[in-house]
Amino acid sequence: MEIASAIVMMLGGLAMFLYGIEVMGDGLKNSSGEALKRVLEKVTGNVIMGVLTGTLVTAVIQSSTATIVLAVALIGAGVLTLKQAVSIVLGANIGTTITAWITTLAFIESDDNWLMWLFDTDTLAPIALAIGIILIMFIKSKRSKTMGDICMGFGILFVGLMNMTGAVKGFAGSPAFLEVLSKFSDVPLLGILAGMVLTVIVQSSSATVAMLQSLSSTGALDFSGVYPIIMGINLGTCVVTAFYCFVGGSAKDSKRTGVVHVVFNTIGTILFMIAMSVMQHFAVFGESFWTREVNSTIIATFQTTFNLITAIVLLPFTDWLVKLSVLVVKDEKQKQLPHPELHTLDDKLYISPAVAVLEASKAVSAMGAIAQKNFARGCAQLICYDEIQFSVIDEDEDCLDQFADRSDRFLIGLSKVVESEADDRQVDMLLQTVPNFERIGDYATNMVELAKRLNAEDSTFSDMAIRELELICGAVNEIINITITSFANDDNQAAKAIEPLEEVIDDMVMILRDRHTKRLKSGTCSVATGLVFMEALTYLERASDQCSSVAVMMMARDNEAILHNHYDYLREIHAGNDAAYAAEMNRRREQYIKPLKEIV
Repeated sequence: MEIASAIVMMLGGLAMFLYGIEVMGDGLKNSSGEALKRVLEKVTGNVIMGVLTGTLVTAVIQSSTATIVLAVALIGAGVLTLKQAVSIVLGANIGTTITAWITTLAFIESDDNWLMWLFDTDTLAPIALAIGIILIMFIKSKRSKTMGDICMGFGILFVGLMNMTGAVKGFAGSPAFLEVLSKFSDVPLLGILAGMVLTVIVQSSSATVAMLQSLSSTGALDFSGVYPIIMGINLGTCVVTAFYCFVGGSAKDSKRTGVVHVVFNTIGTILFMIAMSVMQHFAVFGESFWTREVNSTIIATFQTTFNLITAIVLLPFTDWLVKLSVLVVKDEKQKQLPHPELHTLDDKLYISPAVAVLEASKAVSAMGAIAQKNFARGCAQLICYDEIQFSVIDEDEDCLDQFADRSDRFLIGLSKVVESEADDRQVDMLLQTVPNFERIGDYATNMVELAKRLNAEDSTFSDMAIRELELICGAVNEIINITITSFANDDNQAAKAIEPLEEVIDDMVMILRDRHTKRLKSGTCSVATGLVFMEALTYLERASDQCSSVAVMMMARDNEAILHNHYDYLREIHAGNDAAYAAEMNRRREQYIKPLKEIV
């Protein structure tokens, strides 16, 4: 009965430990999201930089599996190459040892020293929980919630660890327990197998190591029985990772990353096991070194040493590991997707919401660039009919429509996991920008339909109408270019130049409609071409309106007044009270309205 109670208590402690890691990891990710984005953006072909990145990201996320899954998602997004991902994998194994060092705090004895008493788990856990609940329940800000999550996760982690440590004391006098431990010392392969199986079941190497550290408090573990288990834990975590890479990743390089992790950990375990067995056989460091009782610090030290040495030894062979993975996961001839930059959004990016927001912004920017090119093609069709361009425009329009559907699903899912207020507003802006870019693409196909209608009726515009269309199409193409560029560069200052040009385009449309109506009345223009001209003006005006909407949404992210009332903002700047706005509008009128009036 005592053993059964100990097992139940052990499982409860494990559950709390796992939950504590998750809560603390989420808090750390949210508090360091911007830093994480910057680090991942600077990963280059330099494998040492990749290793350092993998170590740092894993220390923040508190999960080597999560880091590798994130690397897999970034491969799919085109951010990382396979070689870069491999170097991150090497670093992830080192970074995961941070948790083992954190859990050693649970085994500190105060010995009447006030500083040690402060770091004693019995003191530290309640303090962390108290601070956490105050930050979450009473301060109630985004920043305080993030910091509260870190504190709560930290406290829950240690409460779970204390429960596990308390539970294993029931095993200390069990003959069956002691017999099993002796088997690990006598047959190291059993220890490797036990560590691997347990990690696969728990799906967290940090939790498995923490359980081992708790068991060490019984005084029944010796070094020769522990080190094979730790190596088995490393093998177990790569089995879990490989599952995510093969099942969750469709890209070949995603699967290859999983292969590299398995091969890396397997080679490291074999080499280390051979070296350790030889040293133990010849009693290197003395017989007492191998039979001595281990504690949590020794376990953390060996795990770090094992992963660090393995990474250093295998680092020069990174290229070979990549080549081996390519041999295992062979390339298949597949049809190249049009615009692969629109196929980068992967739900696995949700592991790091800040990185997911960055990749979503890049993808939406790529969408805008394609819509811009398509719109320019559509305008060209009106002025100079070219049937060859139709298929290109239609294909790109299909890509834009499909991306709009995929991005909506991705962004809605992302909106549920972001914590930072800035990221939340960015996601809102992206959700509203995608339809604007999609409509600009739609107007391109509308222009093509008008061009087809003119061609079918064997009609053409007059020279005057063509010159007018060239001028206004130039203005609209320019406003779209400013919009896409300012969006891609996240430049609110550049976006302020959009609204004055949009207002000038509205004036151009009014002038042209009035002129064309007079031409229709005088009979200098046919009804067929007249209707096409009028419809073209409508699409041109609407395209500039979409640009205005994007600009307003960009500026609304940092301005509460604009965010809550777009119309008041537009009404105020249209009133001419902003000197910079008025100056830019006058410049644009000189650029476009004056030449328009000179066309006769």
